[in-house]
Amino acid sequence: MSGQLERCEREWHELEGEFQELQETHRIYRQKLEELTALQTLCSSSINKQKTRLKDLKHTLQRYKRLASREEAELVQQLGANIKERQNVFFDMEAYLPKKNGLYLNLVLGNVNVTLLSNQAKFAYKDEYEKFKLYLTIILLLGAVACRFVLHYRVTDEIFNFLLVWYYCTLTIRESILISNGSRIKGWWVSHHYVSTFLSGVMLTWPNGLIYQKFRDQFLAFSIFQIIMGIFYINTEFCLLIFSDYKVPHRMELSFMSWHCTQLPAWCHHSSKHLLSAYCMPRKPPEVSSLVGA
Repeated sequence: MSGQLERCEREWHELEGEFQELQETHRIYRQKLEELTALQTLCSSSINKQKTRLKDLKHTLQRYKRLASREEAELVQQLGANIKERQNVFFDMEAYLPKKNGLYLNLVLGNVNVTLLSNQAKFAYKDEYEKFKLYLTIILLLGAVACRFVLHYRVTDEIFNFLLVWYYCTLTIRESILISNGSRIKGWWVSHHYVSTFLSGVMLTWPNGLIYQKFRDQFLAFSIFQIIMGIFYINTEFCLLIFSDYKVPHRMELSFMSWHCTQLPAWCHHSSKHLLSAYCMPRKPPEVSSLVGA
């Protein structure tokens, strides 16, 4: 037997031994996966039971509060606050558990589990979402400038409007996935993307004519102002960086943050005062919430 054939035989035996180890590792993986699925089902069932009982308890307390004395009213108020806090805890717990998709995701993706199970995966998806907004904003800005001042053709307008439709459709899908993973994005922030998708579709299918040409320049001039989204991106990336470095809870905030500045290190208040000033107000504008991140 030649030396080369012997080396091939030895290599095969080594591969055979590694394959046996791989099979055992894969068997353990499948076993753990089944255990994980069982634990997820158990947690989801327990949370639903707890939420139902808390809801009944809350209604009972509300009825009793009308007849309660002053001391009893204070106890009822404390229990109500505890119930509200517990519901927030359930919200964070459910961010790590599979859940049914909403109507929109079911229509677009079907019954696919979109829950990300680790903080790193949630943060990475949220960060990728922000970068997607930045890159497309730059492209759309350049497209709007070109169509407004250089390219006065219907075909280029259609390409630009189609890009707008695709961009806003993609945003709504990604934001729905973020919400499924614990993001507290404000409803109006998502809704305005649905409206933008519809209006972009109207522009795409609008027949060329005198009225279209009169409205076209105004629409393109307005589209140029999308550069403000770049400012939102810079703000968000700054906060995501701090969340990542200092492990502040709720890392899925989007544009305006909903946490207190006292959670940040002292140097942030001095070196980044112009950025943090927008975050020191209560929960309001386009929240972009809790990334544990999306």
